[in-house]
Amino acid sequence: MKKVILLVMLIFSMLCGLNIDAASANSIHEVRPLEETYPEYGYKTVEEAVNEFEQHFNQSIKLPLRIPPIKFTHHFGRFNDLDGDINDSFELIYINSQSPENQYEIAVRPLEHKIPIEDKRVVEVFTLKNGNEAKLINISDSFEALVFERDHWQYKLSINKKISDKVSSEMLVEIANSIDYPSEKKK
Repeated sequence: MKKVILLVMLIFSMLCGLNIDAASANSIHEVRPLEETYPEYGYKTVEEAVNEFEQHFNQSIKLPLRIPPIKFTHHFGRFNDLDGDINDSFELIYINSQSPENQYEIAVRPLEHKIPIEDKRVVEVFTLKNGNEAKLINISDSFEALVFERDHWQYKLSINKKISDKVSSEMLVEIANSIDYPSEKKK
């Protein structure tokens, strides 16, 4: 009888311990969905952000038709309307909630307020199909970007270096070239 009571107590204590551990693990690892957190930082639908950006500058922008050939679960846009036009920009971010390294961003700003590229950051230079120059640059230890000018804008296509084996610099050039599409039928 004592053995049965001891066994029941042991099982009971194990179950209670597992429940406590499970409850603690759930509260520690509970992550809010990206669609809740990104709006807190000014992100919204891409269409809304593009509309705000275009209205602010009274000019339209063209975005690439292509994206990197990797899986994304979310995309958000943001118009950064900072003090004066000098730092105003548009951001489009693609992310994957299950694979944080799958991150791709497009940033657009007016040419008159473009960010200068330091020669020491340039890794490679490409010529786009419209004849413009595109520079692959190191942004940080984690990101690289293809920077180019088109129409009245400076574009920056950034990719996480952890996925550079899946998204090559040549692919970024192809993405940049996908901007060359007719936007309206001419009458």
